[in-house]
Parts: sequence; structure tokens; C-alpha cells
Amino acid sequence: MIRLDATRLRGHAGALADLLTRTVHAGASVGFLAPLDRAEALAWWRERAAEVAAGRLAVWAVPDGDRVLGTVSLAFPAKANSRHRAELVKLMVHPDARGCGLGRRLLATAEDAAAAAGITLLHLDTETDSPAERLYRSAGWTPVGAIPDYAARPDGVLRPTTLYYKRLPATAPTR
Repeated sequence: MIRLDATRLRGHAGALADLLTRTVHAGASVGFLAPLDRAEALAWWRERAAEVAAGRLAVWAVPDGDRVLGTVSLAFPAKANSRHRAELVKLMVHPDARGCGLGRRLLATAEDAAAAAGITLLHLDTETDSPAERLYRSAGWTPVGAIPDYAARPDGVLRPTTLYYKRLPATAPTR
């Protein structure tokens, strides 16, 4: 697993785009509708490079030859009253790599990096009753509640989303 700086993100953008399209086509609700065009996925990942360069986004990937098996990101708010928290976003595992603990490793990597950066609160949203929910609950995340019809699945069907948070141990901020 590697943390991607802006240059590395651009270098892995094609493999990340393939991961994103495969994840969406497998039915994961990660903000895109099917069919997701590879060009759109590639453009989306390339746009993230500026956020990484500015320190507003941290991205990890699990490369495997010419492909990426998984990724996770932390989005850091810019507001002064929010610098103690981050949002966990776009945790994705390639359909061929599911069930091997990779999602748990990605989650732990993001949590450890957040704590090392002085983040004391993480939050996320995920589709209610999705496999991702089981991962977050088993990793000690606390559900806050569900919002009905919050986001459309890749097939366009509106689904509820559950909000979660996790408190992290306070450490000296390094961010």
C-alpha cells in the first residue's frame, strides 16, 4: 500500500479509473451512476491531484501490477474550526479482491494516518445495509443515523445513507 502524492496519483490515474469503473459496475454506491465511462472516471481521478498537492486530500492505493486493487482517501476541511476532523471517502476494493481483508487494511491505514496527523474525529457516509456498513461497524465506527433517499445507487435507485463517526486518540498535530 502506498500513499500517493500528486505526481504518483497522476501516474496511477488510469488504474484508479479502472478500479472506479469496476466498483461502480459491481453496484457500489460511490457517487457515480452506471454505466460509468472510463474517460469520466479518469478525469475525476486526475482532478483529485490538485487537492492532493494542496494537502486537502490524502490518497492511498494498493497497486498490483498494472491495476489497483483498492484505494481510500481522507478529505481535510480548510476551515479553522474543522481542522481536528477529516472525512473518510472513496474506500473501494476491486471486485476480484473482496473478502480478503483489504478493505479492513485500507480503513486501518487511513485511521492510523489520520491519528498521526492529529485528527481526532473521522466521519463518513455509506449506503444503508451495504457490505461497507458491516466493515465500519466491526471496526468500531458509530452510526449516527440514516437519511432516506440520500443518494442514487449506480442503477439510479435512491437509497438511504447512514452517517458514521469514529473518535481517534489525541496526538500532537503534524498536519
